[in-house]
Amino acid sequence: MNAYLPWLILPFCCTAVLYYLYAIYATMDFFGQPQLLNRQFHPPVTILKPLCGTEANLYENLASFCQQSYPHYQIVFGVREATDPSILVVQQLIEAFPQLDIHLVVCDRTIGTNLKVSNLANALAAAEHQILVLADCDIHVQPHYLQQVVQPFADPDVGVVTCLYKSWAEGWLAAFEALGISTRNHPSILAAQKLEGIRYAFGATIVIRRSVLTGIGGFEVLANHLADDFHLGNLPAQAGHRVVLSQHIVEHQLQTTHLADFFHRQARWARCIRVERFWGYIGLSLTYGTSSSLLFLLATGGSTWGWSVMGISLLTRWLMVWVIAIHYLQDPVAQRWWWLVPLRDLVNVAIWIYGLVGSTVEWRGYRYKLRQDGTLVPILSQPI
Repeated sequence: MNAYLPWLILPFCCTAVLYYLYAIYATMDFFGQPQLLNRQFHPPVTILKPLCGTEANLYENLASFCQQSYPHYQIVFGVREATDPSILVVQQLIEAFPQLDIHLVVCDRTIGTNLKVSNLANALAAAEHQILVLADCDIHVQPHYLQQVVQPFADPDVGVVTCLYKSWAEGWLAAFEALGISTRNHPSILAAQKLEGIRYAFGATIVIRRSVLTGIGGFEVLANHLADDFHLGNLPAQAGHRVVLSQHIVEHQLQTTHLADFFHRQARWARCIRVERFWGYIGLSLTYGTSSSLLFLLATGGSTWGWSVMGISLLTRWLMVWVIAIHYLQDPVAQRWWWLVPLRDLVNVAIWIYGLVGSTVEWRGYRYKLRQDGTLVPILSQPI
């Protein structure tokens, strides 16, 4: 068996290297497409911002949405509790930007287990426009953001637009977590975009026609799902609407101070992907070149052949990091910590293996059971 073991591992090394090269090609093709900007196309927009508590740079992140070079837009902040500290931040924004149409909706109505979706549904009642922009509170944008992300809606077949993001991390643990986003998650998204198109969305930015949201059943159909952002792209795609990945890249503020936070978030994402896209999750095993080449090296007893395979795998992996994360995404974490990518890869594999089993996830201090249909069932009624 030991004689055959290297030959069982080698195909995984080869497929990973081919994946790295394909992701590079897909990224170059994606960003090589001309980005047309029609400054005469600026339909009115409502930005929905669900809030829960405060976090680092919250005012600066929210203020960036108030500083858009866009003629007509509204911002609706949704808060569940009247004692939520984020209300003070919203009040500061209202005072700082009196010329803007800013609404604050405080409502504890709950339509399902996912409290963020309930918050969005409550905020929607104050929305005045037909194009809705959803973005998490840890997202920071540039003044031309709205003008760029609405451009695809000039095509009536487009129902949803979404964006990639680059991370600004505070602390070494946050940087280590963010390294996996720009060097692992985004390359796989860009490869999928080239291979089959995008049929899902990301919480960093989701722009959706209100008629499309209504057509899929509104926020109510997402009320018990963990991956609400995934379904806000996937359900419209199933209904025949185009989902477009914008070339615009937003900024993500990441603050991770405890290993437990890192682990629970990574495990939640892994189990969520496993439930929503099982075969895609299994297929990730073909892209882990660092771990497979390391296993090949060990299986060959540290042979020259083993070191050669590992060297090719690592060089190709770092080439993908440089082209995608550093050159095109201009991710500041990848620019500084690129040399830690092999270690981050090994942690990714450990999380992937852990995500294969179990159904418990933790989210904003609550523990849930994640069902096979992607819905959440509370395990504890009080925060942990």
